[in-house]
Amino acid sequence: MKVWSSACGDVARRLGEAGRAAVLTFGGPRRVLSTSPFNGGLRTDLRQAFNYSYSVKGGEYCTMRAPTYAEHLALIAREIGLDPAVSVGLSTSARMGHMAILEDGWGSAEVAALVTAGLDVNAGRSGDPADWDEEAERRSAPVAGTVNVILHFSCDLSEGALTRALITLTEAKAAALQELAVPSRYSHGIATGSGTDGAIVVANAASSLRLTDTGNHSKLGSAVGRVVKAAVKEALRLQSGLTPQSQHGVLRRTERFGVTEESLWARYRRGGGALDRAHFAAALAGLDARDGLLAPVSLAVHLMDQAEWGLLSPDEALSAALGLLATMGVCAAPLGAAHDAAEAVALIAGAVSDALVRLVAADSGNSCEGPLAGNDAG
Repeated sequence: MKVWSSACGDVARRLGEAGRAAVLTFGGPRRVLSTSPFNGGLRTDLRQAFNYSYSVKGGEYCTMRAPTYAEHLALIAREIGLDPAVSVGLSTSARMGHMAILEDGWGSAEVAALVTAGLDVNAGRSGDPADWDEEAERRSAPVAGTVNVILHFSCDLSEGALTRALITLTEAKAAALQELAVPSRYSHGIATGSGTDGAIVVANAASSLRLTDTGNHSKLGSAVGRVVKAAVKEALRLQSGLTPQSQHGVLRRTERFGVTEESLWARYRRGGGALDRAHFAAALAGLDARDGLLAPVSLAVHLMDQAEWGLLSPDEALSAALGLLATMGVCAAPLGAAHDAAEAVALIAGAVSDALVRLVAADSGNSCEGPLAGNDAG
C-alpha cells in the first residue's frame, strides 16, 4: 500500500505481513546517512530504506533471530522482499499504522519526515544511567520504546549538511518531548528520546540543487526542525494518545519526581485517611478539575528541576515552593533548610505530596489526623 511519494520519484509503501514495514524505494541515486547497525553510516549505493514494526495488535516485542542486531535486520529485509546488500533499516515496537508523515520545505527544496514513536516505558534523558556494557557484553533485558525518523530531502546535500541534518532532527525530537513534558523513566528529567531511537536521512544525489547548510540558522534547517517536531508529536498522539491535553494533569507533572497515585495512597493511609483505594483514586483524579491547582504544582516541579540543574540554590527553590503551596490553600509545615539539591527536591516533593493528600481529604470530607509521615515523595 502506497503511503507517500516525492516529486523526485521516491515512494513509500507498507509491505510485509499486515503492513509491518514502511519501505522507501529510491527513484535514483541517493546520499544516505543513518544510525542503523545494518548498512548504516554514510552510503551512496543504497536503493531502499525501511522501518519495521514488531507490533500488529500491540504489545508484541522484538525477539532476536540472529546473533547481532545487524544480522537480525538483514533477515527482516529479506523477508519483506528487499536485497540486504542495498537496503538500510530500523525497527520499532510502535505500530506502522501509527506512522506520522508530514512535509515542509523552503524555496524549491522539500523535506518530509516519516516518524514512528512510542515512549510509554522507555523514555530517557541524555546522560541517564545505562545498563548496556558492550565491552563486557553485559545488559539487562531490552525495553520497548523508540522514536524512528526517516528524513527525506528532494535536493542534494553536502556530506556536512547531511550530517548536520542528523543533529537538527535530534534537537527537534528533544524539543517535541520537552514541549510535551515527557518524563524520563530512568531519572527525574524530561526525556530527550529513548535508548533505541534511530534515524535515516536521505538526500537526492541526482538533484541539480545542492545545499550545504541544514542547521538552525538556515531556512532549510528551520524547516527540518518544524517538520520533525510536528511529526514526532503526531506519532506520539497516534501511538499512545500523548498530547498536551493528556498531559494536563497534576500527576502527569509530578510523576517523574516520584509523586504518584501509589505514593500518595501510601501517604494518605499513614495519615489515617478513611477512604478506600477506589474512592481515594477518584478523589485524586478530581483534583485535575480544581481551578488554580495545576499551575502552582507545575511551577513547584520546575523549581525541583532548577534546583537539580543548579540554577537555583536549594534554599531558594524550597522557599519558593512553599510559597506556591500557600496559593493552593495548604499550609505546609516548616521544613528547615535544604543542604543540597537532592535534599531540596526531596523536601519539595514531600511538601507537594502532603498538599495533594490534604486536598483529597478535604474534598472528600475526610481528614488525615496529624502530620503526614516523611518529607520524601513516598
